Amino acid sequence: MSHNARAAAARQREVQKKVDAADSRKDGGGGDGAMQAGARRYPEPPFPEQHHRKPGVEAKLSPAPMYDAPYYLGSKKLEGKTALITGGDSGIGRAVAVLFAREGADVAIAYLSEHEDAEETRRAVEKEGRRCILLPGDVGRQETCEETVKRVLDEFGKLDVLVNNAAFQYHASDIEDLTPEHFDTTLKTNLYGYFFMAKAAIPHMKPGSAIINTGSITGIDGSKELIDYSMTKGGIHAFTRALAANLVSRGIRVNAVAPGPVWTPLNPSERPPEQVAQFGAKVPMKRPAQPEEIAPAYVFFASPHCSSYITGEILPIIGGY
Repeated sequence: MSHNARAAAARQREVQKKVDAADSRKDGGGGDGAMQAGARRYPEPPFPEQHHRKPGVEAKLSPAPMYDAPYYLGSKKLEGKTALITGGDSGIGRAVAVLFAREGADVAIAYLSEHEDAEETRRAVEKEGRRCILLPGDVGRQETCEETVKRVLDEFGKLDVLVNNAAFQYHASDIEDLTPEHFDTTLKTNLYGYFFMAKAAIPHMKPGSAIINTGSITGIDGSKELIDYSMTKGGIHAFTRALAANLVSRGIRVNAVAPGPVWTPLNPSERPPEQVAQFGAKVPMKRPAQPEEIAPAYVFFASPHCSSYITGEILPIIGGY
């Protein structure tokens, strides 16, 4: 073996030695935790095993979702505006309501039947110095959506921002297990609800108004155990782009936020307990987002100061996929 070859082999072994030493240190727990890049530390899997009854109650979740964004400072991005948020009682909807209020908006919360969660959201909005009304009902029914919009107009006199966020999700391991009733429930909430609410709201929205739809990474990648849910979220993305084109002439912008895993009542009421314990562990950041990490994107799309030249876009917030 030539001197050059022996030297090259020695260099390779030296590289190997250093990397093996680094691997050994990581095996001891260094550097393999979830990514923490926010203003405060967020919970990481494993979580307590739990499974909650539908529609899911945030007050029963452990750990409690983080929604209040204490380091987020408002700057009047939504001063004087009125927003309607479906599914606003908990999860992403609650965090959006808090930040909208902090930016100067009055907020109407549409929700199904989670009255305790809705009251907590109202307290959080009022703590920010803004008004909040609670509007329970099934958004899958057209008359509910029409009545909800009417009550917002009666209370606030206008509607500037619509956030379609309400959702139904439940897994089915095999397509044979996906019953027509299950399929219909998902479509009625996730697609009909968005269509009915937009149809009721748009005649009352002026130029400069905004509609923000909640999509999902499942609408981009699909999910083998969430066939119906993935289908509706892909439909929401298409609806966003089509409606944006339809409303350009009216000066109403339409965009969507497409989150990955987020720690809200939706998933612990959908998955088996052992899966809940590892929720979010498979994304590159190795943890689910907290609602307060998603909510600023809705402020961005709602505010004409931030996104006046943006419509028909889908913003994935997916933890590094």
